[in-house]
Amino acid sequence: MTAPEPTPQHPRAPDPTELDAPEDGAVDPLAVRAITALKEAGASVATAESLTGGLVCAALTSVPGASAVVFGGVASYSTELKTSVLGVPRDVIEEHGTVAGETALLMADGVRRLTGADVGVATTGVAGPDPSEGKPVGTVFVAVTRESRRRVLAFTFYGSRDQIRRQTVEGALNLVLEMVSDDDARA
Repeated sequence: MTAPEPTPQHPRAPDPTELDAPEDGAVDPLAVRAITALKEAGASVATAESLTGGLVCAALTSVPGASAVVFGGVASYSTELKTSVLGVPRDVIEEHGTVAGETALLMADGVRRLTGADVGVATTGVAGPDPSEGKPVGTVFVAVTRESRRRVLAFTFYGSRDQIRRQTVEGALNLVLEMVSDDDARA
């Protein structure tokens, strides 16, 4: 007996070869360096991402062996998740907005607290196409926190929505690398 032909209500399952990543989908070398630095420092990491929506965590977890140091991430796109899950106080958001260095730092602290990771990474900003909270497209804040150190960087990126998000991922990975390498150098 032959299998029935697929119908629109029951489409065929895709051939696994159709799901392969494109040839140019190589692992980000910066993510490899960040994972290597985290492993060498014996540190774990978690992400809290607004405008990147999980892209930083995806870059980190694309590296083979990342599960040794990546605890996970929260895509905290809404203000409600920033307050209820990550613990960013509402008064901070009311005073500074969601697109602010103070908010990014508290998001990074919150994801560390939530997951137990040694390093918290947070991204918040305006990818476009429209301004938000009176801030122009390309305004981005990236924060990385550890138990005794907290750092936030403000960026102004240019380009399409996707380009701004990709530049934010690179900024976040660079800051992770810097914070972990600086601590490693101090040891």
